[in-house]
Amino acid sequence: MDLDSIKDSLLLKPVTINKRQEGELRKENLIKEQKKRSVENYSNAEKMSFDVRKTINEYIEMKDWRTNENSNTTYSYPGLYLHLAGSALANYVLNEIYPSEISQAHSSGALHIHDLSHGIVAYCAGWSLMDLIKKGFGGVEGKINAKPAKHLSALTGQMVNFLGVMQMEFAGAQAFNSVDTLLAPFVRADKLSYDEVKQFIQQMVFAMNVPSRWGSQPPFINFTLDWTVPDDLKNEPAIVGGKEIGVYGDYQKEMNMVNKAFLETMLEGDANGRIFSFPIPTYNITKEFDWEGENVDLLMEATAKYGLPYFQNFISSSLNPGDVRSMCCRLQLDLRELKNRGGGLFGSADKTGSIGVVTINLPRIGYISKTKEEYFENLKSMMDLAKTSLEIKRYVIEENLSKNLMPYTKVYLGHFNNHFSTIGIIGMHESLLNFMGRGIETNEGREFAIEVLNYMRSVLKDYQEETGNLYNLEATPAEGASYRLAKKDKQLYPDIITSGDDEPYYTNSTFLPVGITEDPFEVLEHQAPLQTLYTSGTVVHIFLQEKPQASTLKTFIKKAFSQYPVPYMTITPTFSICETHGYIAGEHFECPICGKPTEVYSRVVGYYRPVKSWNKGKQQEFKERLEYRV
Repeated sequence: MDLDSIKDSLLLKPVTINKRQEGELRKENLIKEQKKRSVENYSNAEKMSFDVRKTINEYIEMKDWRTNENSNTTYSYPGLYLHLAGSALANYVLNEIYPSEISQAHSSGALHIHDLSHGIVAYCAGWSLMDLIKKGFGGVEGKINAKPAKHLSALTGQMVNFLGVMQMEFAGAQAFNSVDTLLAPFVRADKLSYDEVKQFIQQMVFAMNVPSRWGSQPPFINFTLDWTVPDDLKNEPAIVGGKEIGVYGDYQKEMNMVNKAFLETMLEGDANGRIFSFPIPTYNITKEFDWEGENVDLLMEATAKYGLPYFQNFISSSLNPGDVRSMCCRLQLDLRELKNRGGGLFGSADKTGSIGVVTINLPRIGYISKTKEEYFENLKSMMDLAKTSLEIKRYVIEENLSKNLMPYTKVYLGHFNNHFSTIGIIGMHESLLNFMGRGIETNEGREFAIEVLNYMRSVLKDYQEETGNLYNLEATPAEGASYRLAKKDKQLYPDIITSGDDEPYYTNSTFLPVGITEDPFEVLEHQAPLQTLYTSGTVVHIFLQEKPQASTLKTFIKKAFSQYPVPYMTITPTFSICETHGYIAGEHFECPICGKPTEVYSRVVGYYRPVKSWNKGKQQEFKERLEYRV
């Protein structure tokens, strides 16, 4: 069995096998012809070459827009190193791993295969913090090992090291869930004062924001915080130093200390008042959430100032707090049912995640399709290519895991059976404008968008039965794809409709265009039936011009989650940072006190970065945003 046989089988033969146990046989038959085609297509060395000199010079002279494709990276020597190595690996993946049909679809902009520069490893992962607490950090031959942590300071240090190492083995976000619940027993065991707890949390947060991975960027980290002990953990043994000390339900007081310390740290920012971008916190808002309880005002103040948290709706959505731990324990899953990956835009449930993401260019489908039947035929064709690319990638990363290319993943995960293959969309609004002349803000447009999402869900269920692998439908963040695909389409089809007056871009997924309304409830009303059809990576961003009143936010979030079943929501105020005068509410490219240039911060796709570091398409979107009034 080899990769080339798998590629041809997936592309050229009708797949009738629908059980995981039969998948290996299908793979063996699947790629023998592709091996022959691989030799024919790629034996020419020119196909595998790229211009090293040009790649380096374009980065150094900042002539390549991809220098700012990811606003989390920094223009620097490590950034150049990542850009050069990533370009080489992307070239290898497109020419050597994927067959020409898929490579051409990506290169032409019909779809976008994310993270090609990390194309031989998986995309994102949620890790079991309980595993780290029980096992300690290590287990890789020839590398240092640490026993299970006995103290909070040791555990937070292990968390920093663990996520930093795991980030090196994945392309995207790394997540821990129930962080406050699982840290709480260490506070009591160490008999820590609040000041001591805060000191350890500060050290952890600062360390997580130090550029320590490729590209001179910090690890991309998501924490989910329970706020109150979840039902499925209340009677579970609390673990410290490998020993049981009561049950987690006994530690609400210590949880409150952890949450207070974390929020105060994030609220204070760094020495210049600059935001800590990571970890991105996701807070679970349940029906039992005490809106007048301890730390709620602090949570709202942090939200009003920096817009830090994601809020997860357990009040009116179909989500369940215990789902973040259920997948890793499941031996069998109903493949006719689409599962929720859990954890929000960048999070993942314990021991699950995504092997890779492919985004389909809907505006082009809208442009080239003349009838509804043709629209869905073109969509299915692109979905089939996306599925094939993801099946190939799954094979590649499973092989690489078996070869120990990701040694820590092999120790703490062991397999990718519970990782999803992710298919997403971009530009439904522009697709509708090109196809029917009406946008997604219209009733006709939204109804067609709902029909498209339901169709995609049905196809993904078929893929699950066919392959035995998990699939999910995502509103992909598409930070770079939004600009790349619109730019490519304008080159190929000059009269295609895109967003952007000066620079083209596509509206994310099925979102409303950014300049359509100032009323957040109008947005929630419109988005609710769309957001609930995704099974991961979807969130409603409430963009605000500047810092709102914390008390107003509390009322707004409570009302929004009670009335609208959107799974996730953020509050996103714009703010500025002056090197001398620190935090300034609102958008000020020059400090109103000293007149010096500032850094203006907003959420680019799901996390805060300075607007000046965004790519041109996202900067154009920022200019056109109409902020909401709460």
